[in-house]
Amino acid sequence: MRIGVIGAGGMGSLHVRLLASEVVGAELVAIADIAVERAAALAREVGVDGVHGDGLELIASADVEAVVVASSPGTHEVLVLACLEAGKPVLCEKPLATSAAAGRRIVEAEAAGGGRLVDVGFMRRYDDGYRDLKRRLDEGEIGDPLVAHCVHRNADIPPSFDQRLALTDSVVHEVDVARWLLGEEVAAVTVVAGRPTRHAPNGVRDPQVVLLETAGGVVVDVESFVRAQYGYDIRCEVVGETGTLALPVPAAIATGFEDRFAQAYRDELGAWVSAVQGGTSAGPGAWDGYAASVVTEACVRSAQTGLRSEVQLEPDPRSPTRQAWPRTGP
Repeated sequence: MRIGVIGAGGMGSLHVRLLASEVVGAELVAIADIAVERAAALAREVGVDGVHGDGLELIASADVEAVVVASSPGTHEVLVLACLEAGKPVLCEKPLATSAAAGRRIVEAEAAGGGRLVDVGFMRRYDDGYRDLKRRLDEGEIGDPLVAHCVHRNADIPPSFDQRLALTDSVVHEVDVARWLLGEEVAAVTVVAGRPTRHAPNGVRDPQVVLLETAGGVVVDVESFVRAQYGYDIRCEVVGETGTLALPVPAAIATGFEDRFAQAYRDELGAWVSAVQGGTSAGPGAWDGYAASVVTEACVRSAQTGLRSEVQLEPDPRSPTRQAWPRTGP
């Protein structure tokens, strides 16, 4: 399958290198970036001829059969909608869009086309530890889940990464994990930020704690600490009626997400390529991206007001009565 990647920065280059050498069934044929020299340098590194300075140009190329969108979040809506219009499968990095309204437009455009074309890069669903945790939950090993505890710590992050981005670009992963593991939508959120670390820029409240309440009554607390200094530390424990399940403790703390989730990114791309070639996908899709954006918007409101914020999802246009889905699949 001939694939083009839009974005030659950190995330884009990660996908480019994996697709060029480690994903069975993938042929990387094009790279696009607004910084065209950066795209050209990356293309030379991996031996690709197709270089574009415009993502829309890449999507329109007859050489490209499927697209990975790994450019800045503000470009996602336009690029994913263009893929849908062109009838080309797209794997879009999270967040699907920068607002719930934009995510909703993508959901509706895909539904209008009548087929599944959008996957969203929630790579944790492909991590072995998370997948084993989900399998054991689905098998009822600890009975019904009651409470979950999550930790998301980065060693450091650029000064421009403020409290809002910590919710929309980091906690969004825990939002998707909660929905996926528990098989329930998030109904309400509360965000509390206490004393900030001295490593945070002036006025930025870091760390913060996010409380998610699911439609079925499960409570999930998420610690978000994006300037923890010591490393990239991801934890998850689910407490059930008869026991607990948790991610395995790593032998060493990871240095960053590329280190911690290296295999998950490989497996995500491999699963996406295989699904596109087979004509179906069970991975996280447009609805998952939209739902996560609605939840993180509610988190931003709660952080601003200090109040509990309810989550209001519009009906899924593919199934107006759908509230959740079986706890199966990747």
